[in-house]
Amino acid sequence: MPLLRGDDDEQATESQRHRAEDLSDLTGNIIRCAIEVHRVLGPGLLEAAYESAPAIELDDARLRYVRQKVFPAFYEGRRLVQYQVDLIVEDLVVVEVKSVEVSKPLFEAQLLTYIRVAEKRVGLLINFNSRLLKDGVTRRVL
Repeated sequence: MPLLRGDDDEQATESQRHRAEDLSDLTGNIIRCAIEVHRVLGPGLLEAAYESAPAIELDDARLRYVRQKVFPAFYEGRRLVQYQVDLIVEDLVVVEVKSVEVSKPLFEAQLLTYIRVAEKRVGLLINFNSRLLKDGVTRRVL
């Protein structure tokens, strides 16, 4: 019997590794889409432009997404507020879009909150107002 359990554990670990690799590939694809938007539009536009343009790139990459998805937050079983998440990609990754001069710790806290209320594991915070977009991307995993 222990061999079967060990086999099950190995299969579970292998499955988790594949899921982590899949999520890594997915976030990589999302970041590539964002880089293309940044390459074409550059920094300095309003956040609304950077919320719309990635949708075009995600379409071209054949990635499913939902824009401005609303999630309620509860306390003691009572609804408190609603959070509006910029993008949920492939029903797996939360994407929060910013276009700010200085990224603040509050934005990362906001991303973590969105990941929790959306019940996802991975989130990307993308600040398009960066000279190099790679400097404006934060990836968090819960």
